[in-house]
Amino acid sequence: MSYLAVDHVTKIYPSLEPDAKKGDEFVVFDEINFTIEKGEFVSMIGHSGCGKSTLLNIMAGFDQATKGGIILDGRETSKPGLDRMVVFQNFALMPWKTAYENVALAVRQSHKEWSKAEVKEWTMKYLQMMNLESAANRRPSMLSGGMRQRVGLARAFAAEPKILLLDEPFAQIDALTRGSIQEELLRMWEATKSTVFMVTHDVDEAILLSNRIAMMSSGPHAKLAEMVNIDIPRPRVRSELIDDPKYMQIRNHIIKFLVSGETGVGDKASNNVAELKAV
Repeated sequence: MSYLAVDHVTKIYPSLEPDAKKGDEFVVFDEINFTIEKGEFVSMIGHSGCGKSTLLNIMAGFDQATKGGIILDGRETSKPGLDRMVVFQNFALMPWKTAYENVALAVRQSHKEWSKAEVKEWTMKYLQMMNLESAANRRPSMLSGGMRQRVGLARAFAAEPKILLLDEPFAQIDALTRGSIQEELLRMWEATKSTVFMVTHDVDEAILLSNRIAMMSSGPHAKLAEMVNIDIPRPRVRSELIDDPKYMQIRNHIIKFLVSGETGVGDKASNNVAELKAV
């Protein structure tokens, strides 16, 4: 049994079109079906409106599937829980608490039996892993956007969830800072062996970080068009990755899909993955 299964998930809303009749529906996505193994890093990419963030919210328990469900570690999930931690693009820190307090709150909730000393040790460990030790006593208003997102990542990893859900976590960060935080995230993931599902628009980011990339067709009625295996050896270094011919093959394939949508579903998708793995 897979660690996490997105089991034929469909999301439908009542249609809000001006000429819509009673009972008319808007299908965001239809029959999304894939699995994630424990310790795997899977990204999802696709045009705006295909339902990537909606699917992530269903996985987090913030929204409900119209059909299908989410199975995590053998149990169906439908409500938020500490077994799923979410990092949003808007930082979502408590502004009245320091960086240390934001992380420690999640640690205390996840490990209620721990002493104050144990909570402090664990919290500082993850702040240090994100190079935030010197900023531990600063409130979010005193931190840059990149530092705020580092706090959010430290908080999520420190809670030791069964799966970490990242919703375009670097969208509001400048390109130079984004690159350094991506590398820190990669080191954190490799150190903790966490299971991660990330929604992103950034092709290079997805290739750098992921084991596999799920590509969604355009909505409405979006489908999972293809699952691309990223079998580039780890550890991956951004400055070296761009010279790897396999990287360019995968990148060009994904860009072509985003521009023209010329990938297939089913057998054709499987063939595309096989061709990429053979490079």
